[in-house]
Amino acid sequence: MGTEEIDIDSSINALQLPLAYDQWAALPISGWRPPARYKHAAEVVHDKLYVTGGSRNGRYLSDIQVFDLRTLTWSLFKPHLDPNLGQLTDSSSLKVLPASSGHSLVKWGKKLLLVAGNLKENSVTVTVRSVDIETHHCYVVKTSGKVPMARGGQSVTLVGSKLLMFGGESINKRLLNDLHILDLETMIWDLVETRQIPPAPRFDHTAAVHSERYLLIFGGCSHSTCFNDLYVLDLQTMEWAQPQIQGEWVTPRAGHAGATIDNNWHIVGGGDNKTGALETLVFNMPKLVWSVVTRVQGRDPLASEGLSLCSASINGEKLLIAFGGYNGNYSNEVFVLKPKPSDSSRPKIFKSPAAAAAAASVSAAYALTTTGSKKLGFTNQVSNYVEIKTERSPQDVLLDTISEEKKLLKSTLAELRVENSKLRGVLDEINNTYAELSKELRSVQGQLTAERLRCFKLEVEIAELQKRLESLHSLEHELQVLQNQKSALEQDMDGARVSQRSGGVWQWISGPNRSPEQY
Repeated sequence: MGTEEIDIDSSINALQLPLAYDQWAALPISGWRPPARYKHAAEVVHDKLYVTGGSRNGRYLSDIQVFDLRTLTWSLFKPHLDPNLGQLTDSSSLKVLPASSGHSLVKWGKKLLLVAGNLKENSVTVTVRSVDIETHHCYVVKTSGKVPMARGGQSVTLVGSKLLMFGGESINKRLLNDLHILDLETMIWDLVETRQIPPAPRFDHTAAVHSERYLLIFGGCSHSTCFNDLYVLDLQTMEWAQPQIQGEWVTPRAGHAGATIDNNWHIVGGGDNKTGALETLVFNMPKLVWSVVTRVQGRDPLASEGLSLCSASINGEKLLIAFGGYNGNYSNEVFVLKPKPSDSSRPKIFKSPAAAAAAASVSAAYALTTTGSKKLGFTNQVSNYVEIKTERSPQDVLLDTISEEKKLLKSTLAELRVENSKLRGVLDEINNTYAELSKELRSVQGQLTAERLRCFKLEVEIAELQKRLESLHSLEHELQVLQNQKSALEQDMDGARVSQRSGGVWQWISGPNRSPEQY
């Protein structure tokens, strides 16, 4: 399973040949190709794929490239300023198309709207630019109201004549989970107040709308983790919910791309900053079921972050068109996939908080509120989600509901037990670490006590040595005195000897009182 290279003559339109269902095929492109990139934006208009901006090697791009899905050739779209732009005074807005990355591209009539994104010249608020496909006129759309702060990595979804922008990352790296709506008829922004628990702040997620009533948000990332959760916003009640999902388990991812065909939401690419997502997913929106369409090999361009995915109808066949991305290498390949037609099984109702509350009574188990949002003006599409089962009794319906809730509780209990087991393992590891640290602390405390005793003994010895030193000084003083006395005594004795020598030997014999005649 994976991508296939179509080996045909370049003069033949590959999209006119039979394509295998649910298999990616790389289109054979002859001639010039645009620079490889990621975090660009793309849309299909009249059998042509329009690619705007993106990033490559840390540099933002400002071009518009066009890929003809019939001739399989690339060409450069050259926009120019609208000559009727008298209202523009900001010098930065006079640039035909500033370099940007992480922006959104929406088809609106004969125009392409470039919304938000990271710009080389940062702005405070979100900028909307319009590119006329026919005249090539480009200009900054003047908006008013509660204009949201500038951001990149947001999702922008068209619902009727309104753009729904959710989340993203601000220019100062703040994660967002706000919801703004731009009325394309009045060009007025509004900040929507929602109820219940919204998705966690995130960027590089994907969004889709089902039946003009339900906004779906999937995946994305924060600054530390990637998500695999799916949230649903009822655009009539403005309530967020996390419905019970069935089918395949989906790995967390960000930087993926999504496109809808009928009731199916196709997801390709993305990753968790470590590995790329290899599987191409499809989410059946009415049934709330994930399934894997196909898988590619590692390092495949389709297992990239920041690629684009669009839906197109060529020769009556609905196709998916993927372009670009980054998985260690930048890509400028174009891939096509023909989804297998979905079955016509009856849909499953979305379980919003309002519907869950109404399910307390059997008569309201499959009812949705029919009051439209006056603020948004969305049409009521309840019939697409409500399943009336007249052949079954209310008791059977209630038993089925209870059975489903029981299964859900069992599944939740099993997950909690697994999580509890993991937490116990973590707690045991923490306790072991604490015991080792406590043992080490006691050892250090013992060593410290021994050192204190040693210091005390040294202080006592030092005191004794000081006393002995003082005593030694006293002895030295006494010795000096004795030496002085000895010196004085020796001097006296020397004096006495001199006196005796001066009288001669006769004075000694005769004595002092005898004369010579006496002898």
